[in-house]
Amino acid sequence: MDFQFDTQTLALQERVREFVDTRILPAEEAFRGQIDALENRWAWDSVPILAELRDEARAQGLWNLFLPGSAGAGLTNLQYAPLAEITGRVLNLAPAVFNCAAPDTGNMEVLNEFGTDSQKARWLEPLLRGEIRSAFAMTEPDVASSDATNIETSIVRDGGDYVITGHKWYITGAMNPNAQIFIVMGKTDAAADRHRQQSMILVPRTTPGVAVVRGMHVLGYDDHEHGGHAEVVFDDVRVPTSNLIAGEGMGFAIAQARLGPGRIHHCMRAIGVAERAIELMCERADSREAFGRKLSEQGVVRSWIADARVQVEQLRLLVLKTAWLMDTVGNRGAHTEIQAIKIATPRVVQGILDDAIQLFGAGGVSQDFPLAELYAAIRTLRLADGPDEVHMNSLAREELRRQADRRAAGR
Repeated sequence: MDFQFDTQTLALQERVREFVDTRILPAEEAFRGQIDALENRWAWDSVPILAELRDEARAQGLWNLFLPGSAGAGLTNLQYAPLAEITGRVLNLAPAVFNCAAPDTGNMEVLNEFGTDSQKARWLEPLLRGEIRSAFAMTEPDVASSDATNIETSIVRDGGDYVITGHKWYITGAMNPNAQIFIVMGKTDAAADRHRQQSMILVPRTTPGVAVVRGMHVLGYDDHEHGGHAEVVFDDVRVPTSNLIAGEGMGFAIAQARLGPGRIHHCMRAIGVAERAIELMCERADSREAFGRKLSEQGVVRSWIADARVQVEQLRLLVLKTAWLMDTVGNRGAHTEIQAIKIATPRVVQGILDDAIQLFGAGGVSQDFPLAELYAAIRTLRLADGPDEVHMNSLAREELRRQADRRAAGR
């Protein structure tokens, strides 16, 4: 077994790490200050410091690293994994600097894989250039959206148009006025097979009948640094049939294709969050004293730090194995491992952040340190792209089947 990255990945790791350490981390405070000074703080991507950093990243070729093939940087999942981890250390800024932030990443993947030439020219190209933002509208307040077949938004054909009617919420990025295009999932045929009822369609933000109602909070945070999580109503929204992606009944398949890479990207960045938490824990422990000794000399603190290191190393190996499988046998072949990392990573990183918050005391839950906000973001991952319980049920079902097959074969 070879645990070394290839020379291209090692070189990119060094370049990304240097850019994050020397340019992005020092800019974090200015980024927040410039957002707070905006008349519309949801328009976070309009601040000067982000534009400056993006220009530098693009000039250095550190752009669209997530997207394989000629449309992106051409990296494999295994090559991108350690780069995404580094960006997770500055979760609110670094992914956006490299044009590798959700939900645009998933939307670009959808358009790249399933979009028509005209859809790519109209929406994918400006997204790849970082000129616009986008949103992915699937989750609904009135149904259990963990089962995507429950989606009730209707997409009805009327001559040369489709008419969309529905109610969505927690639509990431939609509060940002620069989120100019929504990919909306709804039902085109409620009588079809359960997994062929849904379709996806492109809806420009300015289309009559689209109403961005409000920004949703996540554990008290409005996440304005990522364009917020919006409640959106589609009231008889009419778009041309050419806006449909890949054809009627393809929505569920597209969603699965989109969520596989999305899940591993989240996990890659979450490991970076854990590394940032460990850095902060060690720095804090070495700089504070209690009961006559540094915190770093207290047994319980050392246990937190040791446990965190062991857990991060375990997670990283599982995520890298998953990335390798996605590259070698495809997303379907890596399905079990994708589920495993989606279950394990947010849980473990949430626990590391909880220990870090405890170490920081009152400061840990304050706005003066990033830990509380990172905790809210990571806790959300246990719901986003499918809640833990859905993945656990599917993973257990597959394990039961595998063990039954083994017994039947006498092995």
